[in-house]
Amino acid sequence: MASMKKLNIFSSFLLLLLFPAAMAELHRLEHPVNTDGSISFLVVGDWGRRGTFNQSQVAQQMGIIGEKLNIDFVVSTGDNFYDDGLTGVDDPAFEESFTNVYTAPSLQKKWYNVLGNHDYRGDALAQLSPILKQKDNRWICMRSYIVNTDVAEFFFVDTTPFQDMYFTTPKDHTYDWRNVMPRKDYLSLVLKDLDSALRESSAKWKIVVGHHTIKSAGHHGSSEELGVHILPILQANNVDFYLNGHDHCLEHISSSDSPLQFLTSGGGSKSWRGDMNWWNPKEMKFYYDGQGFMAMQITQTQVWIQFFDIFGNILHKWSASKNLVSIM
Repeated sequence: MASMKKLNIFSSFLLLLLFPAAMAELHRLEHPVNTDGSISFLVVGDWGRRGTFNQSQVAQQMGIIGEKLNIDFVVSTGDNFYDDGLTGVDDPAFEESFTNVYTAPSLQKKWYNVLGNHDYRGDALAQLSPILKQKDNRWICMRSYIVNTDVAEFFFVDTTPFQDMYFTTPKDHTYDWRNVMPRKDYLSLVLKDLDSALRESSAKWKIVVGHHTIKSAGHHGSSEELGVHILPILQANNVDFYLNGHDHCLEHISSSDSPLQFLTSGGGSKSWRGDMNWWNPKEMKFYYDGQGFMAMQITQTQVWIQFFDIFGNILHKWSASKNLVSIM
């Protein structure tokens, strides 16, 4: 019996090694809504430069607007630490680019982060470590995960491993692919889990967050890989918004064939590339090649979006509504 029990344990261990996809699902976090059932939050990306390149000025305005809107949390769209991520959990860049920059009282809320390509150039596992949360309890970062707020569900997706160029032509950069290889299996699991989670979601508003663009007129432009692999899943599951960074600009592109809105907030620090690719004016709602951030307010029936520059000026506003009860 003892030998049979050992054999069963060994067999189970082998199954876990051979078929991890069958056992996995996205980690789920719960964030409470306000008493009126609403949430309010800021979105910023491409920021971590020890306060330079106007990062501190953006942070100051985030604090002011965050107080006015009484925000519940902050979403970071990645590239959290330049130029090459963190060297480890003890890298002073964590305090110098995050803790010591976003000091306003209104920003002392949870920060939900994804990794960007620059984060993968350092010790990617450091940003995922619970040690950083011990240093600053605002910090929450995982590769792919869900944040549920009842009124809306946020699906954070690790987009960097989808980009072929980081594998085929990394130039002089070294990427930390630990726990990502073999790449094909990793991407398959991410897509499977995302599709499954979106299909099972009954949230009134579905929001997907990633670092890389799906649609963008900015310097990097649209990601062909995400357009092939991620976009069909978003469209099939009636996702309302895709939030991203990567392009150092502020941008709003609508869809001509679905309600899906593409919102770029990558103006957290260094910006002003001075280039913009042509985009269909019927879809391009707003483009600003400069620094700033975005705010969103959501209720069961409405959503409001605002883009701000480093002076606190509102550059673009947009809103949408849904029926409280769906009509068949």
